[in-house]
Amino acid sequence: MQLSSGHSLAYCTNVHRGEGWSETFSNLQTNTLKVRHQVCPSKPYAVGLRLGNSAALELGQEKNMNAFRDWLEKENCTVSGINGFPYGAFHGQPVKESVFLPDWTDPTRLQYTQKLFDLLAALNPPNQQGTVSTLPGTFKEFNRSSSQIHELQKNILACAEYLLRLRDRTGVTLKLALEPEPLGYFENTEQTIDFFDQLRGQETTPDLVDNFLGVCYDTCHFALQYEDAAQSVEKLNANGAPILKYHLSSALRLKPTDEALRRLASMQEPTYLHQCIGQNQPGELTYFKDIPDALADLNVLKKFNELRVHFHLPLHSSPMDKDFFNTTDFLQKVLSVIMKQPGQARELEIETYTWEVLPQVLRSMDVTEQVVAEYRWVLNELSQYGVRPT
Repeated sequence: MQLSSGHSLAYCTNVHRGEGWSETFSNLQTNTLKVRHQVCPSKPYAVGLRLGNSAALELGQEKNMNAFRDWLEKENCTVSGINGFPYGAFHGQPVKESVFLPDWTDPTRLQYTQKLFDLLAALNPPNQQGTVSTLPGTFKEFNRSSSQIHELQKNILACAEYLLRLRDRTGVTLKLALEPEPLGYFENTEQTIDFFDQLRGQETTPDLVDNFLGVCYDTCHFALQYEDAAQSVEKLNANGAPILKYHLSSALRLKPTDEALRRLASMQEPTYLHQCIGQNQPGELTYFKDIPDALADLNVLKKFNELRVHFHLPLHSSPMDKDFFNTTDFLQKVLSVIMKQPGQARELEIETYTWEVLPQVLRSMDVTEQVVAEYRWVLNELSQYGVRPT
């Protein structure tokens, strides 16, 4: 939907199963329209499209593209952005750190992302602008060599060059939104700014980074870094790493009591990576790749003031108890900054993809009801700033 603030508000279709285009399109025709009819029945509707490689290749076929464009026009829907982080399968099987593969050291990632931009340009995004979001280069624990990091940066700059040519050819201005994530090659505010500075040092076309690259700011990911929300957003926008898109999401946080750690242990699951970051009294951070790694030494955990976990919780969910809650306060502070200082970002997207692996107490509704409840939560928050659907 479109908002009076000038933003679009969508939800990312990565919450639904489906790797091929036929499954993806079926979800749009059923689940997405069910959500739309409850939150935005008679107004233009923004679709937050997730396309893995197989779906992207199939959508590129002329008959599929024509059918999709006809459907978008019939339903008064638009696609202003595509989630291009997960390249392959994303549901129903172990994904874990392989979600970072192929990373930007591999030309396959560049080719896939260029394909997504071709598709987005062909879908006539609103105002001839839009984004594709992608991973933060690679995963830290892949331990890429300096030569591989150089290749990674070259591939990202090659994508920006491609966007320059695409703009000149089509008149559509599309941008690559790099999404920092815990244990990604860059994961917090300072690392992200440093990475963009490194890219500028290597560009051969003037202003290439400034014109075609930016940040996809996931409020779950940044909440895990224990940063001040307002300062984080303002620093990125002021220091050459502009936010182009916001993923609205909430992380798990807990006080490391026996009961809270017992609950955390029950949330171990084989599909997604759940990075954990603990903070001690002086404010120092300790990183764990996944929940089992964090739980391997309970004595260490119990020394933390708090543990935060990369486990996307529904935006409307309430704390389970006094020691086991969420990072909604961080998201609320980010929304406050967005409404006061919108910057370049025009896309807001709900991104709670974890529905299938949520604890049963948080999965009492079906997936479309959950997304509807999240929309209503966001709209209620935005109403405090006089923002409404248009």
